[in-house]
Amino acid sequence: MPKDTFYNLPQDKQKRIIEAAIDEFAAHSYHKARVTAVAKNAGISIGSYYQYFEDKKDLFKYIIDQTATKKINYINQDIMRNEEDYSFFEILRETYLSGMKFAKENSRLVAIGNKLLNNKELQQEIWQDQKDKSTDYFKNLLLKGQNNGEIDQEIDVELIARLLTGLHHSLVDIIYKDNKIFPENFANEMEIIDKMLYFIKNGLKKHS
Repeated sequence: MPKDTFYNLPQDKQKRIIEAAIDEFAAHSYHKARVTAVAKNAGISIGSYYQYFEDKKDLFKYIIDQTATKKINYINQDIMRNEEDYSFFEILRETYLSGMKFAKENSRLVAIGNKLLNNKELQQEIWQDQKDKSTDYFKNLLLKGQNNGEIDQEIDVELIARLLTGLHHSLVDIIYKDNKIFPENFANEMEIIDKMLYFIKNGLKKHS
């Protein structure tokens, strides 16, 4: 994460540095991205850069962290404000649909995510950093589902939230496997997501 000196900068300068970094990481793989290019395009010296971040990975992980937070905040706010009017599975489906809309509107961030999938070691490191945030989100959804009687009271909420986080991670790999940005109508992606939601809702046991 950035050093305190970065947070002490004016907001416009912080934004300029981050925008330059997003451009660089979207255009190049992590290993080919250059800190010198980020500094030059942000209008700062390379010495100043290292006053704000430890190294390239520090900056990259900060961008991923900020993207994850931005994505969670992007989720359909009408549903989140009026969640009592929607079922657990409607909210869960909207979570994924909003995620795809977010990707469509943030193509540079999607490009960074696609490139990250080709770097399994770094991907795993960042996933470890982000999984608690994702688990907490699913845990809150499950608790609300229990409160309104949709979700079995006997389930281990912590465990299932962690499993949903892992399932989400696997889903991302499936959807992004060809490193393609989402098409206009999201039809193929929603078909995969609906199949996953069917499994979550109905399980493996055959129902009469």
